[in-house]
Amino acid sequence: MKKLVKKIAVVTATFFVVAASGPVFAAVGDQGVDWSRYNGYQGNFGYSTDKFSISQVGGFNKNGLYWQDEYSSQVQSTLSQGKRAHTYIWWESVTDYSTAKYVLDAMLAKVTAPKGSIVALDAESGIQSTDVTMWALKYIEDHGYTPLLYGYKSYLVQNFFLDTIVQSYGLWMAGYGYNTVKSTPDYNDFPSYENIKIWQFTSNYVPGGLDGNVDLSGITDNGYGGQVSPSNTLPFEGRSLEQLASDVQAGKFGKGEQLKKALGDYYIGVTAIVNEREKKVTANESHGTLANQVQKGIYGVSPDRPRLLGTYTNEVQDRVNADAYKGMQVAQTYTVRSGDSLSSIASRLGTTVQSLASMNGISNPNLIYAGQTLNY
Repeated sequence: MKKLVKKIAVVTATFFVVAASGPVFAAVGDQGVDWSRYNGYQGNFGYSTDKFSISQVGGFNKNGLYWQDEYSSQVQSTLSQGKRAHTYIWWESVTDYSTAKYVLDAMLAKVTAPKGSIVALDAESGIQSTDVTMWALKYIEDHGYTPLLYGYKSYLVQNFFLDTIVQSYGLWMAGYGYNTVKSTPDYNDFPSYENIKIWQFTSNYVPGGLDGNVDLSGITDNGYGGQVSPSNTLPFEGRSLEQLASDVQAGKFGKGEQLKKALGDYYIGVTAIVNEREKKVTANESHGTLANQVQKGIYGVSPDRPRLLGTYTNEVQDRVNADAYKGMQVAQTYTVRSGDSLSSIASRLGTTVQSLASMNGISNPNLIYAGQTLNY
């Protein structure tokens, strides 16, 4: 799940006491990082404003069970800085219940982040079973942690009946456009789907490579002061976009720049509804406009959208889902060139070092050769 351009020196773990102030509670929009062994024993945050980390404890791949020795030290390092520590498990080709139980019993016994915190299944390669993964997410929940399914949108929709999973469990989804350094999310690249709780919006959070994430729901507070529920209030005293459109038609917010300023982020969506009512656009065009805004994250996470979108909810979500399926990619190969590193290849292909290493059976990410064919 990690990108790295140079080998990180292994340092002796130094243990701290948790900061007296305790972890800072989550808010929608908090940013944080995720780590694997390539980030060393202490991990590395991108910015002082980061509020959480998600560390790999280990996982299961074609070679069987494996561990990340740096995990417990990364958790302790995070907590010592007053930030929130969470956990993920590599989840590759776990297709029967006995193997799922074997993997989870081993992994959950090693989790040192607090009960209630996130334990995510990282699905990026191999064969997947929706039923077994659903069982595994429930198993995590039954053991007192917050379950999430992680992956890139194209992989998840190709390898799971994802609509079934998101009815019960949230997603931590990765997706980004042109992979330049991004210190904040670019919502033009948002990989829209139902029930996305955390968005990994870049693997170049800082120069040199680091995964950056944004909490879209407040879920990273779980385990650190209580679970966060969707907001019960909306702008404009809770009116939906349809109600705001009626207000616009009645002249309540004025016209031109005055109207744009009054409605803010909702101006485009409300205008689309007004135009449809006044026969200036078709319903299909209106739904497309609203779907585009959903994909940019303007209407928040899925529990809030029906209150905003009203009777447009189902049609708009159909458009969002259709766009997601259009964006699916088939498996491809890349031939290593002279001067390539696994990190530079991952950055070029929009994937991660760990995903490439796992998919291609590479035990040492620093050892690749020109002419080698990589699956991605």
